[in-house]
Amino acid sequence: MTQPDFVPAEPTDRVRPSERLHIPLSWRQDRPGELLELRAPTGPRTGRTGPDLGYGLKLARRLQPRLVLAEGEHSEDAIAGCFACGCRRAATFGRAPVIHDMEWAYTLWGYLGDAPTDLVAARVPLFRGASHHYWDQRQIVDAVSDAALRLTPAQVRGQLGSWRQLVSL
Repeated sequence: MTQPDFVPAEPTDRVRPSERLHIPLSWRQDRPGELLELRAPTGPRTGRTGPDLGYGLKLARRLQPRLVLAEGEHSEDAIAGCFACGCRRAATFGRAPVIHDMEWAYTLWGYLGDAPTDLVAARVPLFRGASHHYWDQRQIVDAVSDAALRLTPAQVRGQLGSWRQLVSL
């Protein structure tokens, strides 16, 4: 509430004496964390942005009953790693994730069955703890080749025998 001017008051009793702000100086975009160009940074472990990626987690969990896990694997780790891969594929196309992105990711890593034994042996240590560690998820996503992102789930299933061309570990 404002204080009338005709009421005697001490300067320290005045309402809101600290509300007087200084006039701001000119601003320049020169701080270390600011982006100077319109493109997002690229490189290992920087991730990809896309619209509505959180919906992809619901889609990834929808395929959980179909997962074929090896001994010592946990479904949460498979979901976390494949969710990240499916979201990268969706972001590559500039759209939100769909169920085919998650099916593509699970097929690529051999979680939907018929996986070669050497792929299973390579994925077990890679996916271990992925549901708890973000950097492990980024390592899984960075292992997928750019050419594999453009394949359909059926094409990935057909090339699963030569999986080293799709994934570089």
